[in-house]
Amino acid sequence: MGTYVITGGASGIGAAIRQQLQTEGHSVLVVDIQEADIVANLATDQGRRGAIAAILDATTDGLAGFIACAGVGSHVPDRALITAVNYFGAVELVVGLRERLAQNRAAVLLVSSNSAPMPTNPDYVQALLAGDEQTACAVAGQMESQPAYSGSKQALTRWMRRNTRDYAAQGIRMNAIGPGYTRTPLSAAVEDDPTYGDAIKQFIDSIPMGRPGLPQDMADVASFLLGDKATFICGAMLFVDGGHDAMLRPEAF
Repeated sequence: MGTYVITGGASGIGAAIRQQLQTEGHSVLVVDIQEADIVANLATDQGRRGAIAAILDATTDGLAGFIACAGVGSHVPDRALITAVNYFGAVELVVGLRERLAQNRAAVLLVSSNSAPMPTNPDYVQALLAGDEQTACAVAGQMESQPAYSGSKQALTRWMRRNTRDYAAQGIRMNAIGPGYTRTPLSAAVEDDPTYGDAIKQFIDSIPMGRPGLPQDMADVASFLLGDKATFICGAMLFVDGGHDAMLRPEAF
């Protein structure tokens, strides 16, 4: 049994992953903007640095794993917020915790999205990968929310792929999951919305497996990728979307 740290673990998919790990006997520290063991605003540089410092103070014996789950959805009109949390709030914590993760040859799981392969602004993605938050936020401000969201997840997944080898050399396995539409209390409310409800229901009906994802679906895959049965899986992006990515991109893999 070990200690895991998860961002965004207070609700939704993050809460399901936290509960799954705790059920398996692990200790879990939650980093979130409220109702967390470590309260931090990952949209700001100060909040990220504070979160890293607090995690290091709380995990002197090392970490079994780190899960970057905190994220802002495409329904949020503030594209700079989407950019700051989804990309920099994940990458900067992994980088800041790198030596602690190497201490016990820990596993890292990034929560990406099955929208990551969707078309987006390449200048936006390049600014993210270059670590230029100011430029990335400025470009995002000229974009629609959906490509800003999918671009943040594309860059996050590409960052993982680019850095897999160097982290693996220290014994750190990095992988990502790409959730599809997942029914949470927030998304369930949108399904009942008179403006968006019909479109959402049609989207759900198009999922090949015939149902939306559940937070537990994501938690089960997270548990596998973080655990001992996945020790040779490294640098992988696993879509957990009921077959939606395969349906939409049948010739790509």
